[in-house]
Amino acid sequence: MLELSVIIPIKNESPNLEALHLEVTAALDPWGRSYEVIVVDDGSTDDSFTVLSRIQAADPRWRVIRFRRNFGQTAAFSAGFAHARGRFIATSDGDLQNDPKDIPAMVARLEKDDLDIVCGWRKDRKDAFLSRLLPSMLANRLISWATGVRLHDYGCSLKVFRAEVVKPLKLYGEMHRFIPAIASEQGVQIAEVVVNHRARLHGTSKYGISRTIRVVLDLLTVKFLLSYSTRPVQIFGLIGLSMLAPGGLILTYLAMVKVFDGQSIGNRPLLMLGILLVFTGVQLVTLGLLAELQARTYHESQNKPTYVIREIREASARPEPAGALPTT
Repeated sequence: MLELSVIIPIKNESPNLEALHLEVTAALDPWGRSYEVIVVDDGSTDDSFTVLSRIQAADPRWRVIRFRRNFGQTAAFSAGFAHARGRFIATSDGDLQNDPKDIPAMVARLEKDDLDIVCGWRKDRKDAFLSRLLPSMLANRLISWATGVRLHDYGCSLKVFRAEVVKPLKLYGEMHRFIPAIASEQGVQIAEVVVNHRARLHGTSKYGISRTIRVVLDLLTVKFLLSYSTRPVQIFGLIGLSMLAPGGLILTYLAMVKVFDGQSIGNRPLLMLGILLVFTGVQLVTLGLLAELQARTYHESQNKPTYVIREIREASARPEPAGALPTT
């Protein structure tokens, strides 16, 4: 079995690919362990695939996956995870801003401390402050607070995983940046190390401020999956009951006013508010119950357990003494 699979998604990175090949080779060949590099061409419109084909023909350790169109970085990582054959899986960008020399040290840290994930931290980041650094800082704090997995740099693609941790994950949207948080559901051990970050020399960044909105929306999904995926009624039901209770009190009060005082309540805005709260509360509780059924269908249809076992240690069966009669 290979020791390491390096997954690199690219899109229109033709000027960087030859240098990328040289850097990865220079970083991993002296390491002395077996490795492969899986480059996922995410719908490039330049000659990236031609360059990659040439590199792959010269170096069989490189494997190239070509998408029919642009599906996004999350899909590219998912394809790489599915085809990876290494015990450890590293992810990196193809724009030469990540330094492949950091990968052996990250694998060593993972093995030394018996970790499951080692994340890169671009402490001295070479990017524009307003368009890249500031949104990233705010997003990292928000994600750390919402998920409980505190990292300085969720956006750094340079990470190392144990294959058994990351290969079963199902990723959608922009969720590749949330992999440590999603994997935390399994009780994984995560560490963060400072890595080298370099300025981009060729091409243009595929990221911008507009991506922040998508990240926030995906964060809501991740938070729900981490906290309520196996008990959705607890969030929908709680909100529903918090609306049912005041709604019921309002309607009870209005009914007493009508019955005992004979006052007209048909034109009171308070009546509309009470009805709205009761109906919305009933809908939310019902939605929670339906979500419970769907959650059970999701887990049971895939035979997906609601727990993750790290290891089992038990005594082996005691051998029968020589000449003993078999028990019946």
